[in-house]
Amino acid sequence: MTTPDPTSGVPLSAHPTGGDVIPLGEATKAWFSISLQTFGGPAGQIAVMQHKLVDEKRWIGQQRFLHALNYCMLLPGPEAQQLAIYTGWLLNGTRGGLIAGSLFVLPGVLALGVLSAIYVRFGETDLVSALFAGVAPAVIAIVVQAVHRVAKRALNHAALLTLALAAFVALTVFAVPFPIVVFAAGLLGWLLSRRIPELATPKGHGGADDGPAPLISDDMLHHELPSRRRSLGIVALGLTLWFIPVAAFALLVDSTSVFVDQGLFFSGAAVVTFGGAYAVLAYVAQQAVHVYGWLAPGEMVRGLALAETTPGPLIMVVQFVAFVGAYRNPGNFDPWVAAILASLLVTWVTFVPCFLFVLLGAPYVERLRGNRALSAALTGITAAVVGVIANLAVFFALHTLFDRTKDVDAGPIHLDVPVLTSWDPVAFAITGVALAAMFWRNWSPLRTLGLCAALGLVVFGVQAAF
Repeated sequence: MTTPDPTSGVPLSAHPTGGDVIPLGEATKAWFSISLQTFGGPAGQIAVMQHKLVDEKRWIGQQRFLHALNYCMLLPGPEAQQLAIYTGWLLNGTRGGLIAGSLFVLPGVLALGVLSAIYVRFGETDLVSALFAGVAPAVIAIVVQAVHRVAKRALNHAALLTLALAAFVALTVFAVPFPIVVFAAGLLGWLLSRRIPELATPKGHGGADDGPAPLISDDMLHHELPSRRRSLGIVALGLTLWFIPVAAFALLVDSTSVFVDQGLFFSGAAVVTFGGAYAVLAYVAQQAVHVYGWLAPGEMVRGLALAETTPGPLIMVVQFVAFVGAYRNPGNFDPWVAAILASLLVTWVTFVPCFLFVLLGAPYVERLRGNRALSAALTGITAAVVGVIANLAVFFALHTLFDRTKDVDAGPIHLDVPVLTSWDPVAFAITGVALAAMFWRNWSPLRTLGLCAALGLVVFGVQAAF
């Protein structure tokens, strides 16, 4: 018995091997819808894809989704965008991966480009500050909901729950570098599976913790046999596309070094951004402010606030850095032209590597999908991911709900704690509303963001009146 295609009604067995298991137009519509809801950092973005692809469309099973996520967590760069590329590849091959990954960042590129221009032209405005005051608490609720959803489905054994808690404590209390946490989680997952064999065995799709049964079987998703010829071709094409724009600026522009400096610096940052945007932003801020002088002290925080309010990966803040830096160091260019060119260049060198890494590695990861040792290691990493997302939730809440924080360093402990007297009652209140909307009323992230942005404007209006 064949399973009908959920969109076209054609039996899935009729699709050619390696072809589209979902019509490309239908998949493109879904990715466009996802791209407009990718607020809230990686946790919120993964939650949106989880809801759309696994829960609503049922195109991909929960375990297959987590398998792809685990691989993307091992890569440098924005894991949510890489997950979009990977799942797009599973549904529609290389075309699907290119479309999914491009649409995932396009709304954010446009939105942050506009906001960067507004910032340069008008600086800080009360209206923008009011919107920030409303949207930031909503993002907390989105991330908390993502932690709840992923934990409910991934932590199906006490050992995995313990591993997730250990990852959270290691990151939050002891400031252990993210790559070490991931490596240790994979090793522990493999070791635990030797004592608890079920950790290395993917569950069937019938259990509640495994999500709804997919309409498309795993065997019908796109797959390619890995080969040396294919790999060398992707590497050659990817590296060429990656560095051609930087080489062009180096050869054609001699009135300012800002384009080449930014292109090379952010190309390097793209391959060391393990652990998400927060893990690399301190390094980017230090270099942008103190080494290159692209930003003034404190402006990185404003750029981060702008990036938090736009869809797409949080690492998109590098576009703001490039825009402001080139506007102030335009050489013979008009400042606005320099700013736009630099922001597009930096966006290109930041995200092209994501396509290279995923399209190169996906066939190999798919081939190893049934490997028990790898499954066990990735199960451990999945558990650690819950702790990582929870750590991001705490970090964001800490810097949204309180105006000031202080560092606590005592031996191995490196902890960021709030100054309790600096608590923000408005932020607490809007966070409560956002949590109620998402957990009690089951509102979507986009609808919740709209409500909280409106509340921020209302509070601003009341304060202005008095």
